[in-house]
Amino acid sequence: MTKVTGTCDSHFAAVADLIQSKIDADEELGASFVVNVDGKNVVDVWGGYADAAKTKPWEENTITNVWSSSKTIVSLAALLLVDQGLLDPFEKVSKYWPEFGVNGKENVEVRHLLSHSSGVSGWEDHMTVQEVCDIPSSTARLAAQAPWWTPGKASGYHSITMGHLIGELILRITGKTMEQLVADELATPLHADFQFGVKRSDYLRTAEIIPPPAPPADWKHKPSADAPGVDMTSIFAKTLMNPVMDANIANQDLWRSAVVPAANGYTNARGLARLLSFVTCNGTIGSTALLKPSTVDLIFNQQTLGPDSVISVTTRFGIGFGLNGAGPGSAGHWIPEGKVCFWGGWGGSIVLCDVGRGVTITYVMNKMSNAGLGSGNAKEYVRAVYRALGVAIPEESYEGVEVRKA
Repeated sequence: MTKVTGTCDSHFAAVADLIQSKIDADEELGASFVVNVDGKNVVDVWGGYADAAKTKPWEENTITNVWSSSKTIVSLAALLLVDQGLLDPFEKVSKYWPEFGVNGKENVEVRHLLSHSSGVSGWEDHMTVQEVCDIPSSTARLAAQAPWWTPGKASGYHSITMGHLIGELILRITGKTMEQLVADELATPLHADFQFGVKRSDYLRTAEIIPPPAPPADWKHKPSADAPGVDMTSIFAKTLMNPVMDANIANQDLWRSAVVPAANGYTNARGLARLLSFVTCNGTIGSTALLKPSTVDLIFNQQTLGPDSVISVTTRFGIGFGLNGAGPGSAGHWIPEGKVCFWGGWGGSIVLCDVGRGVTITYVMNKMSNAGLGSGNAKEYVRAVYRALGVAIPEESYEGVEVRKA
């Protein structure tokens, strides 16, 4: 049995105890968790195991694939260019990337890519994982196809394509690939342990991803072409089933050696918190200024509010992040009121930037659940943090656990 270790302000002791209880009960395999308040980590803990066989403890520098929590770094990279005056979120994409402005995409704006509303949430052509990992070719396919809905009128979660689309903008503007820009201007200067894909030299500290349990046979969102009730011509199916992703890919050389910015960031909770706490702190921590407050405010410029065509729940998107306040049963409805932006990754990882309260919460784990925007564990941890802060939390019953307001 491994013990949760690290640093934890006594005010948040219940959070570390809760994570330990989850590990002890095998509800968690390995995980890291950070709470940053006003730029300082008040909780930075880790524990459990980095492998299914429980032979390798999860260490301080353990990293793993965080799936769509990677999108928070993609958005941060785009906002950095906005802040530098190189990218205008209200400008047409075709200004920077002329080949994109065809087949009904002539009026797609940069903000539409950052709010999952461009109509290019997947590939029209049949795709393999190998083809998705071929960034130049798969991105050119996106540039040539028509949108699946009127751009800007609704959201359809850009599960994989967001990284390709924003990455191409970055390449056209700076001459750098997404991974180069993030390494040169974010991860390295800010001393953040984050990378797209993972270097072979880091394999020994990379935690094994444990795929989520198979969904019920009658689950309508089962990722299989022969699942009952799935319309393979729907935006949902064309986005999330082309190709069907097997989570085991995160443990394989193909995925680890590739750069798929929307989905294959490798990091831990501390790495995410180091970068995203600049959002929470209105762009500046100590003497380091990354973004102007006005750039952070752009995140909260609501772009869409309504049922998402891909993830099938009501979502509220700003520029680059999901926003709370979309109503009961919506994505993020379990997050307290206030100026909060967030996103999460397949299996349960989460990034939450509470700008109004100066609180950043990040959670990374390797045992996946059937969740995309906050697993049961993630929600319990976040709620424990807000209880410690004395903040009221929404009522919700999930996974058999009744949670009441603090």
